[in-house]
Amino acid sequence: MNVRLQGRGMTSSRTRDRMVERLKKQGIRDDKLLDVMASTPRHIFVDEALESRSYEDMALPIGHNQTISQPYIVAKMTEILLENGRLSKVLEIGTGCGYQTAILAPLVDKIYTVERIAPLLKKAKNNLWDLKLKNISYQHNDGGWGWPEQAPFDGIIVAAAPETVPESLLAQMAMGGVMLIPVGSKNQQQLYKVTRTESGYENEVLEAVSFVPFLSGKN
Repeated sequence: MNVRLQGRGMTSSRTRDRMVERLKKQGIRDDKLLDVMASTPRHIFVDEALESRSYEDMALPIGHNQTISQPYIVAKMTEILLENGRLSKVLEIGTGCGYQTAILAPLVDKIYTVERIAPLLKKAKNNLWDLKLKNISYQHNDGGWGWPEQAPFDGIIVAAAPETVPESLLAQMAMGGVMLIPVGSKNQQQLYKVTRTESGYENEVLEAVSFVPFLSGKN
């Protein structure tokens, strides 16, 4: 692994280990997930000026009015998505800088990730290629459309908050599939777990969260 990926000082593997210990104290229990969090260099997904803060438990700006989610939220959403075992096909809405994608990729068979902002998607592709993650398909598009050509999905993870759960994404869930999505207005959002059942959709409110708003269109 090259020096940039290894990190040093505040971006070293020792710093990642401290982050993992904090995640354990916050209730994250999945050992495979924790191993991936420990081995993934979060600092390469942020601007160089912010690298020293990349393992703090906070969201950081990544440009274009977007953020990289705090490590706890990334871990929490991933753990819940995978709580019943490894998934075959996962749809990610909001690739961003690619960090959530990097955490998911070793834990699922295939990811389909959609990003509406072209420069962010390009940066994410470069980061994920550097990490040699090959089970990812990318699309530059409005996230509200999902990726119907590849549906149904066993899991969907959404990194921006709509006011209500988009019907288009519900329609792309496999039977028994799970979606993790923040829902609400800018100052009042809740993380929802949506499960598709034979009789419809079950919604479970998990905790208060803060995500960028879910916007339509593409740039």
